[in-house]
This record gives sequence, C-alpha cells and structure tokens, in this order.
Amino acid sequence: MAYELQYYPGATSVAENRRKHMSGKVEKLREISDDDLTLVLGHRAPGSDYPSTHPPLAEMGEPECSIRELVEPTPGAKAGDRVRYVQFVDSMYNGPSVPYFRSYNAAINFRGVDPGTLSGRQVVEARERDMEEIAKFQMETEMTCPALASLRGATVHGHSLRLPEDGVMFDMLDRCRKEGDVIVMHKDQVGRPIDKKVNLGKPMSPEEAAKRTTIYRVDNVAFRDDAEVIEWVHRVFDQRTTYGFKPEN
Repeated sequence: MAYELQYYPGATSVAENRRKHMSGKVEKLREISDDDLTLVLGHRAPGSDYPSTHPPLAEMGEPECSIRELVEPTPGAKAGDRVRYVQFVDSMYNGPSVPYFRSYNAAINFRGVDPGTLSGRQVVEARERDMEEIAKFQMETEMTCPALASLRGATVHGHSLRLPEDGVMFDMLDRCRKEGDVIVMHKDQVGRPIDKKVNLGKPMSPEEAAKRTTIYRVDNVAFRDDAEVIEWVHRVFDQRTTYGFKPEN
C-alpha cells in the first residue's frame, strides 16, 4: 500500500487547511497574467528578458560532478537568472495563510527556494523565474485573499491591525484598494506606482475567509478545541526539552 504523507495533525477546518497548504493541494480561485505579476513584483519590466548573473549552465563547461548529475537544476538556475524575492503579508483576522504555512508550501512543493518566516510577513528568495512560479501559485489559489493578504516588499505593517470598514488590510503605502467589488493593486510590492491597475479579483466574504483560514482564533476555531494538535504540540515540546537535558537513561 502506498504511503500517504501526513503533513499536520488535527480534525478542525484550520488543521485541514494547513494540510492543504503544505501539500499544495489548494483550490485555484483567480487568474493573474504573467505581465500583471511582473508589474506588481517590480523586479523587471513586463515582457523583458530575465537578467542573469552567469551564462546558461549548458554554456559554462562545468567540471564533472556526481551531485550535478543527480540533481536537475531548476529552470532559473539553468538559465543563470539572478535571485529575486516575493514577500507576502497576511492579516491575523482570518487571512487564508500565515507566514509559516507559506514557507512550508514553498519548501515542500518547490525546489531551489529560500523561505524566510517572520511574525507578520513571509519572504521567498529564488532564481527569478522560479520565484515567479511560486508567487503566481500562491496569489491565484485559496492561499490568498486579495483583501486579507498582499505583496509588501517594504513597510509591511498592517497584519495585526483591525480591518477597516471595507475589509481591506491596512497598508501604510496604499498599494491595494477596493474598487467596486474587486481589489486592485496600483503600486508594486515596494510602493512604486505602476503603469496600470492590476485586478487581483474579488475578496473573500467574512464567512468564506473563516472557513478557509489557517489561523486558530478563539472567535472562530480555537487552538484548544483541536485535541490532536494539542497532543502533538505537547509531545514535540516534551521530547525536545527532554533531549535538551540529555538524560542518561
């Protein structure tokens, strides 16, 4: 019988959503064109070639290496792309994802990535075209609600603030706005104005966000209500502590 990966314990909707984000088996909710993605990332002009830091690997004439033969390089590494980043901020008010689970998604499902996890933001560095693949995946799926998550490469504040009346997470640089029933981004991730507004799609309703979130909250799905998660958190904490003391027996 084939082994089925077990990503995360728990019987609640939050636990199930965490398993989905880790496995990459998430629902696609919207389309973001390649040019629009390039605009909001702000690393190069839409339609331009990828800048490189070295020639394509096929042209470099590298010496024989058994590891190189075993490990297939990513498309970005093959082409010699420079390393670039995408950084997400997720609202604590039932945002679909949280920094750790964006990192898990990137590290488990993509290669050649360097995820960084902080309390209110999550960054992934990778070769540029590989990074764009990750950004597009996370932006187009249920991992992101355009009102409760946004690209912020600088001045990231807002994830822990109460939502304003329109339900769009506060942004000091005003990169995203609600226009009609959709969220538009009119600046790139570091706050520079872009040539056109990028339609990020409709925001989730409060009810849908509560159903899709990976955040335990006492006013939705409380952490202490998930007995299996509590059991495993206690077990991991106990075993790490015991190992730290290095008992003789």
